Amino acid sequence: MWSTSHPLFKSSGTISSVPGNVGGEPGCNSEFLRRHARRLVRNGRDAQPSKALPVLRRIIDTGVMPELSVTDLYAVRDTLQLKHVLHMLGRELGFAGWEACKHEIDRRGAEVLDRYRFEQGQFGDFRQNWFSDEQIAREWQQQNGGYIVAYGKQAVAILAD
Repeated sequence: MWSTSHPLFKSSGTISSVPGNVGGEPGCNSEFLRRHARRLVRNGRDAQPSKALPVLRRIIDTGVMPELSVTDLYAVRDTLQLKHVLHMLGRELGFAGWEACKHEIDRRGAEVLDRYRFEQGQFGDFRQNWFSDEQIAREWQQQNGGYIVAYGKQAVAILAD
C-alpha cells in the first residue's frame, strides 16, 4: 500500500525538497504565494497564448476583472499586475481577496498550497493518478493509499513509496 502522508514533508513538519520554504517559518506561505504570483504574472504577459491564456482564464474565472472577457484581457495582458494575480490566488484559496488571505494564510499548514506546488512540478518525481473530483479520489485513497491534492475541480493522488 502507498503512503498517505505528504511526500514532500518530513515528520518534523519541515518541507524536505522545497528550497527556501521551511515549515513553521513565519511568513512562509505568503512568501511562497508572492513568488508563485510573480511567475504567473510573467506567464500571463507572455506572447505565447499557451502560457498566457491559462493565467488569464483563472483571473476571469475568479472575478478579479469581471468587466473583461478573456479576449479583452489577452489584448491588454501587458497591463497585468502582481496585485491582480495575488487577488486571484486569494480567491482560489477561498478568501475574499489577497488582503484577507495574506493575514490568515501563514497560520495554516503548508499543505494548503499543494495545488501551486503541483503547478510548479514539485510532485514530478512521484506517480500520479488523476480523478474527476476529490470525492472519487478520497474513495480510491481509502483502498490504495496516496496523498490527495485538490486541483481545481479535479484531484490527483500522489503516490510515494
